[in-house]
Amino acid sequence: MEKPASGIIRTSFGLQSSIKPQLEQSYSSVMIDEMRSNGFARSAGRVQLFLAEEFGFCYGVDRAIDYAYQTRAQFPDRRIFLTNEIIHNPRVNTELKEMGIDFLPSLPGGSCELSGLTAKDVVLMPAFGTTVELQRKLEAIGCVIVDTTCGSVMSVWKRVESYSRDGFTSIIHGKYNHEETLATSSRALKYPAGKYLVIRDKAEAQKVCDYIEKGGDSVTFLKEFAWCASAGFDPDRDLQKIGCANQTTMLSSESLEIANMLKESVAKRSGEASLPACFRHFDTICSATQDRQDAVMKLLQKKLDLMLVVGGYNSSNTGHLAEMAAEFCPAYHVKDATCLISEKEIEYKVIFREDIRKAANWLPQGEIKVGITAGASTPNRVIEEVIARLFELANGGQK
Repeated sequence: MEKPASGIIRTSFGLQSSIKPQLEQSYSSVMIDEMRSNGFARSAGRVQLFLAEEFGFCYGVDRAIDYAYQTRAQFPDRRIFLTNEIIHNPRVNTELKEMGIDFLPSLPGGSCELSGLTAKDVVLMPAFGTTVELQRKLEAIGCVIVDTTCGSVMSVWKRVESYSRDGFTSIIHGKYNHEETLATSSRALKYPAGKYLVIRDKAEAQKVCDYIEKGGDSVTFLKEFAWCASAGFDPDRDLQKIGCANQTTMLSSESLEIANMLKESVAKRSGEASLPACFRHFDTICSATQDRQDAVMKLLQKKLDLMLVVGGYNSSNTGHLAEMAAEFCPAYHVKDATCLISEKEIEYKVIFREDIRKAANWLPQGEIKVGITAGASTPNRVIEEVIARLFELANGGQK
């Protein structure tokens, strides 16, 4: 493939074979491959370890990393920038920095500082995508844009664009400041009638449901959702016709429950017959997210003594896996093997919060069954390192 002078690139450069050894050296694991072939289990000393049957890199993440490495190989003499972390994993982003792929300075609202960018530069858009505004600014500069946006994310964009076209407000279940949700909400404004409202959980959804059913004080409502609604949002007008969507990495059961809550509220307000004209919903949880959540639920049936969930602390899908596991057994969201400090101490991200804490006496005594899984942005090599550290600590220094 010839090097384009400018434009948006959404296909491979055809350099997979040349970058494969580098990717395998950085991210693959013989141990994990062996576990896949041996019932997703491994024992060492007093530990029976069980690996979820779906875990780690998904197709979209694999593709994004592959494109980033190919981009470096395709443009060895150009400056290359990322608009944000390509995925939510510290190991991967550190590797890219070491390859000379830098990050553009972040600005509020999903934008970046572009003043130093020129048409000779190359910009990578991450797997989460970017906002419409940022993409337009990059195109205006004339730099080469390599778009690694996940196909599942783009499917959500098409959905909210259709809502916008038809005069429906997009109700997006997600984290309002997450890169993916910022990108998705910008697509909800594609047409003049487009509006959006981002809700994080069932508690916020209930407030929206109450307003749909009973009305209320719009000023109070807008104060509650000031950071999460499109400009000029009017709940009396903009909650008449709504369409549901979600950040692809949210807890699927919660997204479906929220959609049903909203549907019931619209029906109570306007009648069941009004639903086709006033309510739309299409499941936009990606299959990889669903598969990993289903695999965790299956794993938890083994009555585990402990669960380790491996992934970046800012990884939404990893956090939800830890949230699910915590309902069944002690569960710790760790970023890598360094978090397993000793057999008496572990560092972990607190479920439902941003806090990073340390826990004492985390590793049970005696024969134990431990489950492990990893978010969609976690390399197999990192999972292997966590397993090796667990075996070492549990067995008196022997791996």
